[in-house]
Amino acid sequence: MRTVIVYESMFGNTEHVARAVAAGFESAGSETAVLDVAAAGPGVLADCDVLVVGGPTHGFSMSRRSTRDSAVQQGAAPAHAPTGLREWLDGLDEAGKPHVAAAVFDTRIDKVRHLPGSAARRAAKRLRRRGLVMLDHPTSFYVTDLKGPLADGETERAHAWGRRLAEMAGATPAGITP
Repeated sequence: MRTVIVYESMFGNTEHVARAVAAGFESAGSETAVLDVAAAGPGVLADCDVLVVGGPTHGFSMSRRSTRDSAVQQGAAPAHAPTGLREWLDGLDEAGKPHVAAAVFDTRIDKVRHLPGSAARRAAKRLRRRGLVMLDHPTSFYVTDLKGPLADGETERAHAWGRRLAEMAGATPAGITP
């Protein structure tokens, strides 16, 4: 099984989660590639059995250019601003293999976990519209503040989630659609 994990990360927290999820997949025997959204081409679906995408929640949804610019003003590297998960998903080539399984995650500030809105839920909706089969419900991982770090236990939770997804993908090729 080949898994590709595409992430958008402004302060490094979402990348950290993506790499922990990848380690979980690898511990279950999956060949895994982890790509920054700026480096992931539109033809990713042709090269994977499972696609996992993740990004930060900005303004109750996936980031926009304006929210990424705001993150740069608060200390994020300017190189992260041009392309976000939203734009990448919009340009995703639909000529991939049929029945690619998918999962989505986001990072959110722990203090406001009760507020509505989630980058993961928005990304899942876009992937389902493209015909991908979701392995699990959108999942959030929490940071302690705008710039992080990840809340205690989130790295371990991300690893365990990745392993569980790999096991689900191996046992249920069609996945589930929550």
